[in-house]
Formats: sequence, C-alpha cells, structure tokens
Amino acid sequence: MPPTARTPRSRWIEAGLDALAQGGPDAVRVEALAAGIGVTKGGFYGYFDGRPALLAEMLDAWEHRCTGAILEQVEDEGGDPAERIRRASRLTFSEDLHRIDLAVREWARHDPSVAERLRRVDNARMDFLRAMFGSFLTDPDDIEARSTLIFTLAIGRHFIAADHPGRTTREAVGLAGELLLRPGL
Repeated sequence: MPPTARTPRSRWIEAGLDALAQGGPDAVRVEALAAGIGVTKGGFYGYFDGRPALLAEMLDAWEHRCTGAILEQVEDEGGDPAERIRRASRLTFSEDLHRIDLAVREWARHDPSVAERLRRVDNARMDFLRAMFGSFLTDPDDIEARSTLIFTLAIGRHFIAADHPGRTTREAVGLAGELLLRPGL
C-alpha cells in the first residue's frame, strides 16, 4: 500500500494550472510546484506517473470546468437564450478561467494534442451558442455570424488596447455583446 500523500491530488492540479497561466507549460515543473505548495515532490509521485500525467489531468480539469460544469450550471439555472449566453460568458471567461484559457490557447499553438483538445472545447462552446441563437434566429448565416462574433469578443477582449471615449473596455465589450444578442439586429 503506497504511503498517504499529505497534499490532495486536486492541489497539484490547481498549482499546475496556476503555473500554466503564469508561465505556460514549461512553468509546470514538479519541483517548483512542490515548493509553491510547501511540500516535497515525493507526494506528487503518489498521484501521478510523471509530469505528462499531471499535464493531461490539468487539461481534463480545465475542459470540465470551462465546458461541462458551466453548461450544466447554465442549464440548471435556466432563463431565456440571451440570459443563458450572458451567464455562460460570465462563467467561462471569468478572470480565473480566462487566464488558463489563454495559456491553453498559446500552448495549443505548439502542441497538436492540446490543439485538438482546444478544438473540442471550442466546438462545444460554439454548439451551445448556435443552439441559443438558433432558438430566436432562423437564418443560418446570422446564427453562425453572431455565434462567431460573440465568441471572438469573449476570447479577444483582453487583447483590446484601444480607448473607448467615456467607457471602459469592459463596458464597450458589454455593449458589443448586447448588440449581438438583439433578436431584430
């Protein structure tokens, strides 16, 4: 029977996701994570066969949090399609998840397996948006355009450096999102 590790598996995954968000996949190092958690690295090997196993579980956790868990919550809380889109956006692109999302996107540029995982996540997100917009729009081109625009806005909002006279970037992005949610646009 292996010795009981002091630090839960989930803490290693959280520390790995934090390191990923701060410095990319190269920053996810067992020794550094152990030091950050305040434990020895021996406990790590009680949970993981090595760094690749941790990286895979980090991606599993990210994927579950930003798709499955969020879509379940949005469905459970109900509301009209526009409110469901707003809620999914607030949850998916909250500061804590968005910083991980951006790090995964950068990682995916250099790792085909991560790119495939990201494609699966983005497809789930787009399928949700298409279903929501499709509940009050009939033109397939309009549904696809709005789904793409609102998704792009959510992901890219942190890259906007422009001034918005009389508004913050957050307010300007909010206005753009609300425009896209109007049925009669």
